[in-house]
This record gives sequence, C-alpha cells and structure tokens, in this order.
Amino acid sequence: MANQENVNQPQNSSSELAVRREKLQALYDSGKNPFEITKYDVSHESVDAIALFEEKEPALAEGEEIKVSIAGRLVSRRIMGKASFAHILDGKGKIQLYVARDGIGEEAYAAFKKWDVGDLIGIKGHLFRTRTGEISIHATSATLLAKSLLPLPEKFHGLTNLEQRYRQRYVDLIVNPEVKDTFVKRSKILSLIRSFLDSKGYLEVDTPILLPIEIGASARPFITHHNTLGIPMYLRIETELYLKRLIVGGMNKVYEVGRIFRNEGMDQKHNPEFTTIELYEAYTDYYGMMDLVEELYKMLAKEVCGDTKITYQGTEIDLGHWERLTMVEAVKKYSGVDFHDWKSDEDAREAAKAHHVEVPENATRGTVLVEFFDAFVEDKLTQPTFIYDYPVENSPLAKRKPTDPEFTERFEYFINCTEYGNAFSELNDPIDQRARFESQVAKRRAEDPNTTAEVDYDYVNALEYGMPPTGGLGFGVDRLVMLLTDSASIRDVLLFPTMKPEV
Repeated sequence: MANQENVNQPQNSSSELAVRREKLQALYDSGKNPFEITKYDVSHESVDAIALFEEKEPALAEGEEIKVSIAGRLVSRRIMGKASFAHILDGKGKIQLYVARDGIGEEAYAAFKKWDVGDLIGIKGHLFRTRTGEISIHATSATLLAKSLLPLPEKFHGLTNLEQRYRQRYVDLIVNPEVKDTFVKRSKILSLIRSFLDSKGYLEVDTPILLPIEIGASARPFITHHNTLGIPMYLRIETELYLKRLIVGGMNKVYEVGRIFRNEGMDQKHNPEFTTIELYEAYTDYYGMMDLVEELYKMLAKEVCGDTKITYQGTEIDLGHWERLTMVEAVKKYSGVDFHDWKSDEDAREAAKAHHVEVPENATRGTVLVEFFDAFVEDKLTQPTFIYDYPVENSPLAKRKPTDPEFTERFEYFINCTEYGNAFSELNDPIDQRARFESQVAKRRAEDPNTTAEVDYDYVNALEYGMPPTGGLGFGVDRLVMLLTDSASIRDVLLFPTMKPEV
C-alpha cells in the first residue's frame, strides 16, 4: 500500500498541487486508496467503440444497448449539477462521457465531481449519440484507477517547449496526440522492414553490444569496465564485423536491428545512441544492394504514406524514382571538374586550390575527389540518388573494382541532401583487409597517441577461412523514420533522446 503520510504536503508552492494532495489525503482518510486497484476489465478502445456504434446504430432496436467498458485518462469535464460531460483519452483516441447522478448513483457521482483532469479512470456504460451528434458513453459505473498528483499542461497552449517535451515524453504523449502517431508509425516501419527482409530469406540475429577492443574506425566509442574480467570494454559503433563473421560461418543472409553508440556530438541528425539496420547477403554485390534499397523504400512509402511521392519539410520527394551516378560523374556534373584530368596527386591538389576546396597537404587524387564531392555535390542531391564507386582511401571495408583498383564497389544513397545509407561489395581478401586495418589504426595513433584503437585480428582470422562474395548494406532507422513522418529533428523520432541533465 502506498505511503499515506504527509501526502497533503505539496512539492512546491502551487495551490493546485496542494489541492491535489489534500484530495489524496481525504481519500486515504475515508479508507480509500486510489492506487490499490490492480486490474480493470476493458472491452473496447475508444475509437473501436465509436466504429462499432456507427456500424450497429442503423439496426439497433428500440431499447437495445451496446455496452462497453473503457479505461483511460480524464482529459476534460463540464460539471453541470446532476449530470456532467467529460472526455476520456485511451491508447487509441478519446471519447465523450455522460456521467449523471441517476446513472452511477449519488455517492459515486459526488466522488466523480472531486476527481481531477489527469486522473486515470474506468467507465462502464452503453453507447449513444447526443443531440449534437457526438457518439458518447452513458456511464453506469465510474471507478478511480489512479490519482494524478500533477496537473497536465494548460489546455490551449499544451506542452510546446521542445526541451520540456523531450525530457517529459510521458506528458508530451498525453497532450500532443500527433506525437504518439509518429511513434506508432516508427513501430510500423520496423515491422514492415522485418517482414520485407524475412520474406527474402534473411535471418534476424543479435551480435554483441559490449566489445573487448576499440576498433580502428574513426567513430569514438563509449568506454566502460568489466569488473569480473578486469578489462575495459567498448560499446559498439557498428554491427558489421560480427555479421560478416556469420557470413563466413555459412549464414548466407543475415540482418540485425542494432542499437549503436557513438561518443560524439549531437544535432538535428545525430544522437549518441541510435538504431541501424545492417544486412549482408552472400553471392551478391553492391548492385544487388541498390536494387534492394529501391524496392524497400518504395514499399515503405506506399505502406506508411500511401504514395511513393512524399513531402518532407515542404519539399516533394519521389521515392519511386532513383538516380545512379558514380562519384566521378557526380563531381563532373555539379562542379565541372573531371577526375580523369588529374594525372597525379599534385594535379588534384592544384585543382582543389583553384576551386577553393581545402584538402590535406599530402592529399591523394581519391582524397581530393571526396572533398570535391562534399563541397559541390551533396547539397544538390534532393531527390533519391545513389552515389557509387568511392575511392579506396575512404572505404577500408569495400572491395576494389576489378577494372579500376583506385576505386571500390561502394555506394551511399542521398535524399534531401542527406546521406541515408552505405553499402559495399564486401572486401573478402584477408591480406588486403589486414593491410587496410593496420593502416587505419596507424593513422589513428598518429593523430591521437592516447588512442586504444586496435586491429580486429580475429575478424581477419575469420576472413582467412574464406568469405564468399558478399553484398552489405547499413542504414539509419531514425533518419528513415524522420523522412516518412516529416519530422525535422532526430529527437522527434526518439522516445527518450539524450539530454543534458537539468541543474
């Protein structure tokens, strides 16, 4: 039983808080505990009850009733002497209540009038249509299921402060119904993706979140400590290397919906913990992954938004049409500069200087090409576009192109000038992979002598057993949900985004 001492002492000077605690104490004093009920039988959700009445109403005989039992939060009420109107909000929507002394009894009605907006209640009764046409519940029983000790935000202004909304998502979901719609869609999107991949023979798996080494990739990990083993451990920054170990082991189509952690900055598109989907398929390549992305995004747009043409933050985007450009073609298209005119690294650096593109002093042709892409291309890619064939310098896990070993079989795809996913024809040469890993780690150590980054030699060992030709794809779930729900910030699609603690 809840602690009943001093409940009438408010947590601050607000008179409303004091009144609510006085009401709670009065309930305790009368022998009633508003938190003791453990179960309430619910027959319908609000919207289902309304739909049922609309379906059955034309055939209802005189005196015939549709009885329902609903539970939810009291969100409004109008006390009118012997009868009152109110609204109850449940998991799907809200419905009007007609609560009268003659319907629930004098004592119960007197108790009902003392309840507050925000209280959780149960209502039994029958459905009817009021003279104004609103489908409502004529209550025959009203039960207080849990007392609300804090008031909801003021009716007309709601919870509008973004910081407060993100910190108190539980209140945000109550007072801003469209927020719940976003997260219902998020759940639907994940379900659709799983069904899509399952139907194509992919197997969903789980891989470790806590890792014994910091790999050499550029993303910074969160570091923790394992007390029993007495070693530092690192929260994963990707799921890739363990999933590809499974390809080596003969699991030819695998994917993971993975929670990822990166100890880096936060902005509208980045949160320190986020969700990705990575998938790997043996005996296909990056072109197979392109086809899969197109099919997946078209399906999601139709199922979630009703059409492949959607609007994101005022811009119409056609997810039914995708352009494919190599990085060399894209840079030439948008900057006029042709990579093939650079006969040496020096030529490339001179071109960068002439076009005011900053590059490192020792930049190679491939490095300069990537910088040109960042400077001239990415902010032009509003409509869905695959950019493929990346320089080997910035693609340590992708297979080299057999026809041009300066480049790799890698693509990223862009929508609304933002990168949404990354894919490779996976590197399966263990000797080449070892050399790239060692070069990557050496570069990290040169930049930061205190780094603990290591080569994942166990992964190299796995490759030495032989990995078949494989196509791999990774994409961020949160950005995808932002796109399909027209949400401006990643915090709008995370139920509990990372926040700086309040002082």
